[in-house]
Amino acid sequence: MAETSETEPLSEGTLKALHYASTATITTQLLSRGLRNQLMQGLKPLNPTREKLVGTAFTLRYIPAREDLDEPSVFQDYDHPQRKAVESVQPSQVLVIDSRGQQRAASLGHILATRLLQRGCTGVVTDGSVRDSDGFSVLDLPTFAANPSANTNLIQHHAADMQVPIGCGEVAVYPGDVLVGDVDGVVVIPRHLADEVAEAAARQEHLEVFVLIKIESGESLRGVYPPDESTRAEYEKWLRDNPYPWR
Repeated sequence: MAETSETEPLSEGTLKALHYASTATITTQLLSRGLRNQLMQGLKPLNPTREKLVGTAFTLRYIPAREDLDEPSVFQDYDHPQRKAVESVQPSQVLVIDSRGQQRAASLGHILATRLLQRGCTGVVTDGSVRDSDGFSVLDLPTFAANPSANTNLIQHHAADMQVPIGCGEVAVYPGDVLVGDVDGVVVIPRHLADEVAEAAARQEHLEVFVLIKIESGESLRGVYPPDESTRAEYEKWLRDNPYPWR
């Protein structure tokens, strides 16, 4: 397996391709590479009208809270692990929180998310809940969660570690993995596959735009979806006037 630094930024071309391709198309490309469990389960966008989520993973791991350690006064410490994680996320990163699928208490709230936005974070993903969900609905930060919850995280979660491998939505996430989120959910691309999957997914997406045009015009599936040699030849001619938009 090729080694790629978790801090190495994605190229402009890869970012554009990932913004163009849907999560549905990306999962198909991952399946063709033998990866079947990359779509997080049970998450939905809190602000679906905002920009698509694309970025590299900055991970935060929660374990169950314990009453002698997790009481309100711990938030007086500016270096509390949750707050330290927020102040450590870098531009173009997505904060991904392992909340063990537990939704009784929020993973974070609107103020912390606003700070993430100011730091250049490109999204928040948790398999738990968030509080102040009305604030998230208008915040220009793509956010995916399982549910809202008014409870502060201390009721159920203890921030234990950051930038370690985690599970989120039943998917393994390693620091530096690439996340893409849209109305269908959030998909995780292993970092070393990001460039090739992005290009292949964008190409597939572009071809399917042409295929959809033919289906909308009344053509049958046979020879069109999947496209046969004749349809692909038509596509190549169409491509001359409709070049790849991510390049």
